[in-house]
Amino acid sequence: MIGTLINCVAIMLGSALGLLLRRGMKESIAQTVMQGIGLSVILIGISGAITTGNTLLVIVSMAIGGVAGSLIDIDGKMNRLGAWAQRKLTRGDDENNTFAKGFVTASLVYCVGAMAVVGALDSGIRGDHSTLIAKAMLDGVTAIVFSSSLGIGVMLSAVPVLVYQGAIALLGNAIAPLLSDVVVNEMSAVGGLLIMAIGVNMLLDKDIKVANLLPAILIPFIYYPIAQLF
Repeated sequence: MIGTLINCVAIMLGSALGLLLRRGMKESIAQTVMQGIGLSVILIGISGAITTGNTLLVIVSMAIGGVAGSLIDIDGKMNRLGAWAQRKLTRGDDENNTFAKGFVTASLVYCVGAMAVVGALDSGIRGDHSTLIAKAMLDGVTAIVFSSSLGIGVMLSAVPVLVYQGAIALLGNAIAPLLSDVVVNEMSAVGGLLIMAIGVNMLLDKDIKVANLLPAILIPFIYYPIAQLF
């Protein structure tokens, strides 16, 4: 859990610094920065998505995951959680109504990448926190930029990171045999597509319900162990 805790602290510190920078930022500058972040997020997503060795599995994963996520309404639940936290943690409405957006966007970016899975496994099984420390540095810098545009909701994303990576670290010995290189690779490819969608939302002000697609990441994890039985 040490690596995960370091990651969460980096996100919170980066968010705090970004909030200080936000105070003196003009709206036109903030919009330009947001567009630049959107382009960068799309690039990160593409670099992850093209690693797939099984395009059909990625397509099927997105379809099945989208149905499952929509039925559960993950996007709605995350946005309601963000709205609830906004009412509890801020005075009145967020001036740009970006609290929930910042929370959801940052949570997805920090949790769907391969470093979150591999780093948490290394941390939990071998006590090697190096991957998560490297991720913490990247997430801290990203948090500065995110929070300077999306506000304090970005800081709250440290909570799902703690829960997600912490669970993987604690359950590492149990799930490690199921997470072969090919499984992690395809999970990362699906995650890359989700990150691309986040970038499109940021760049073009669209409303792709990325959270509803989150179950897609689990499909390769389920598929390969079953496929090996036949």
